[in-house]
Amino acid sequence: MKRFIDLLLRSIMTGFAIGIGGVVFLSCENKYIGSFLFGTGLFVILSFGFNLFTGKVGYAVENKPSYILDLAVIWIGNLIGTAVMGGMILCTRIANIEERASAVCKIKFDDDLLSIFILAFFCGILMFIAADGFKKIENPVGKILAVFLPVMVFILSGYEHCIANMFYFTIAKAWSLNTVGYLAVMTLGNAVGGMFIPFVRKGFITEKKAVQK
Repeated sequence: MKRFIDLLLRSIMTGFAIGIGGVVFLSCENKYIGSFLFGTGLFVILSFGFNLFTGKVGYAVENKPSYILDLAVIWIGNLIGTAVMGGMILCTRIANIEERASAVCKIKFDDDLLSIFILAFFCGILMFIAADGFKKIENPVGKILAVFLPVMVFILSGYEHCIANMFYFTIAKAWSLNTVGYLAVMTLGNAVGGMFIPFVRKGFITEKKAVQK
């Protein structure tokens, strides 16, 4: 039980971190600066050991089936964190970012679900690259680039990130059954994309294996 409480708390904190990135992105007129500063959220998440669904889902390929329960708790925690963060921001003087959030959400809802899934798929790939890169790259500069570059790429490309969208939906006051349906497709796309590289690299031949053969 304690492990799940820890898992949930770290996931809720992730929601707040994503919200911090979302606020600054919606507040910036320059999309390049906004996309870069949004990466602050992911940097906080990875540096403090918080749990982001899109950063964790890729490791489902390497874990036992019970890991799916962990992912469900993480997803719920991320939702709670982003919703609370968004609700708090709506009570402040910067609540006018609601207009830009609404415009962002409109683009998503005007899209078809196949497009949403594909865009979420590529975002999932980038989020795994960021999480795994931060974990495995030893060079400090490389760690920073592994975090900020994938975030900038997914935002500037228009890819779909289910957790970031939870925050946008809250700020835009856009929650509905239709929204839940779109979020489900985004989550599935992120999950498939996140597991893509781990799944494919299972077939890689490492130098060690090659020598043994």
